[in-house]
Amino acid sequence: MDIKKLSVRTASGLVYIGIIIGCIFWGIIPFSFMAAVFATLGIIEFEKITHELTIKTIPTLLLDIAGAVCLVFGWMLYPIFIWIFILICRMTLQLYIRSESPLADLSKSMMAQLYIGLPLGIMTLIGEWVSLPIVFTIFLMIWINDTGAFLVGSTLGKHRLFERISPKKSWEGFFGGLIFNIIAGGVFCTYASSFLGMNGMNIYEGIGLGIVVTVFGTWGDLIESMIKRNLQIKDSGNIIPGHGGILDRIDSLLLVMPATFIYMCLLDFI
Repeated sequence: MDIKKLSVRTASGLVYIGIIIGCIFWGIIPFSFMAAVFATLGIIEFEKITHELTIKTIPTLLLDIAGAVCLVFGWMLYPIFIWIFILICRMTLQLYIRSESPLADLSKSMMAQLYIGLPLGIMTLIGEWVSLPIVFTIFLMIWINDTGAFLVGSTLGKHRLFERISPKKSWEGFFGGLIFNIIAGGVFCTYASSFLGMNGMNIYEGIGLGIVVTVFGTWGDLIESMIKRNLQIKDSGNIIPGHGGILDRIDSLLLVMPATFIYMCLLDFI
């Protein structure tokens, strides 16, 4: 990678991280709107790569976006009832669309909403029901895992983690990210528990959170790689210079948030 491309990648990455951190500490409403924008862009990318977007597909696209946005604001409760109504409308609309594969079209719509909208909705739910700082901690751990996996994998990686799906990922990189997050979980709980919303978590539970983020973040990345490999594409889009599409940036998040929600329920945080 040349200096110019690296500079563009670094700058766009910093802007992306800055937007996330700014919205987290601004409050639940701005954060939810940010998540809604991510959901909208993600739905558009997903439907663009899974089938051709035309004037005829605009109504279904808009319904899928509306469904995902309702899930994002599900912490308010009433948007969930709107989402149920949208699902009914989406299935009924398929009756009036001339399509050679109506079941496949419906399946893609349902997957788009549940694969993208639901995890982002769980993210805002954690922010409202637990705290926004703990959401910040989850993002930090995702970034720490990515950094650890890259540093260790690029220098020591020899054994392929999942060659059929992602030839570049290695077991060494996975364990590198895992070790980084185990350390992070312990350090966060010991020295920054109040700031990071980890009050009530002991060091073992903090380490457990790091393990959950690493394992499910890796699976989330692999799932998106599987989708792209199946569709024979490199990136889900090009909205973030040097990084690809929004789905390329939030792929880990889409599995981490549901898994973290379950983990916190087991710890009685929710």
